[in-house]
Amino acid sequence: MSGRRYGEGTIYKRNDGRWAGSAYVKVTGGIQKRLTVYGRTREDAHKKLLALLDKSRSGIALASRQWRVGDYLDYWLPIVKSTRRPLTYIQYESLCRLYIRPRLGTKLLSALSVAELQAYFHHLQQSGVGSRTIQKQRTVLSAMLTHAQREDIVMRNVARLVVLPSFERKEIRPWTENEVGRFLAAATGNRFYEAFLLLALYGLRRGEVLGLRWRDIDLADNVIQVRQQIQSIHGRLSVEPLKTRTSRRALPLLQVVATALKQRYEQTTPPPQPDDLIFRSLTGTPVDPPRLLKTFYRLCEQQQLPRITLHHLRHTTATLLKKLAVPARDAQLILGHSNISTTQEIYQHADIDGQRAALSRLAQLVTEAGSSDNSCQKQLSDNENGPHSGPISTRITSGSSGWDRTSDLRLMSYVRYWFACQITEKYLLVDSHRRQWKMGIAAVKNSCQLPAETRGSW
Repeated sequence: MSGRRYGEGTIYKRNDGRWAGSAYVKVTGGIQKRLTVYGRTREDAHKKLLALLDKSRSGIALASRQWRVGDYLDYWLPIVKSTRRPLTYIQYESLCRLYIRPRLGTKLLSALSVAELQAYFHHLQQSGVGSRTIQKQRTVLSAMLTHAQREDIVMRNVARLVVLPSFERKEIRPWTENEVGRFLAAATGNRFYEAFLLLALYGLRRGEVLGLRWRDIDLADNVIQVRQQIQSIHGRLSVEPLKTRTSRRALPLLQVVATALKQRYEQTTPPPQPDDLIFRSLTGTPVDPPRLLKTFYRLCEQQQLPRITLHHLRHTTATLLKKLAVPARDAQLILGHSNISTTQEIYQHADIDGQRAALSRLAQLVTEAGSSDNSCQKQLSDNENGPHSGPISTRITSGSSGWDRTSDLRLMSYVRYWFACQITEKYLLVDSHRRQWKMGIAAVKNSCQLPAETRGSW
């Protein structure tokens, strides 16, 4: 008996002339739903329907609807909001609104290809969009497609396969210790002096300094507890969690910092409570970060210091710690970085004075080694004609470049010139006794081989 079997689906022609194929398949959520595919001809619709059924029979849950990029962004962004930090979500939403949705919003999510994304990013680059902005867009698209993969909406994350232009970070010139000292001297007496002191000595983030409370300063154990930060979100200041898990840290309370904070506490009226912020505005609210930055720039101009950002003070602290030969792991813990590579590759910068000192030591080492080689050669030459001339000094001959060899095949070895310099009086004496011992053995053997009548008698 011929005819359509159960589960094979239905193919029919629509009123608009297109062909459609429909079948009940398993969709995300574990339910059965009737899905429809379309084609210009019956063969096209039949092929698409067979592909749909093959995926379903393979155990792949199909999307319950045909998502477009813009619609999926509307569905995905609220989920991101609950799992990302506020500033990260604001950045994601801004990139989606300004770039991704206007250009890719109408594309089918399941039909998005590597070539299509590559052309999109190439167009952005030709339009003058910065490399860093393009990389951030790829990060957003990759996060969105990864979420779609988990929901079996797409089979692969095409954003990960796109080749992007390389991003070169702007060169940062951190302050020297003299420039930091000049700045702190100029900031003495300013209402934000203690904040600048914490920024320069500990490399704290701007929000971490403004988020410090009096209860975070443990005078008994001489410890500073970094537990929260102040951030401006949509124009409103709020207390937020720290950037990463490793940002939550305890730092030793330096004496100069403890003294400055004690003076600030005594001068604050009325006496602050333990949960009060150390740095507050004149009205008692948290300090707006731009106000702190404006004061920083004004002090820099007064001292004619190189213009850097407040965050570059963090780079300065990392570089000065490197100059003091502080282990990279300790610098990482002080700065609160998640990875030690971040500390070494991004925050610690070249120190020309340190490099000059290191290269000077290297030049001195090489020069002294060369002069010692020359003196050693002269000593060996003197030994050949002096009272200690012996077999060792005469057996050392010139070999191949960089190596020495001996004329005695039994003693042939790779002996460098510096090793010859270690020959001492005791070694020469021991070598002389050793050769005398060998000559004695040879004499005994020779005497044993003589005829009996020629041997001596007892």
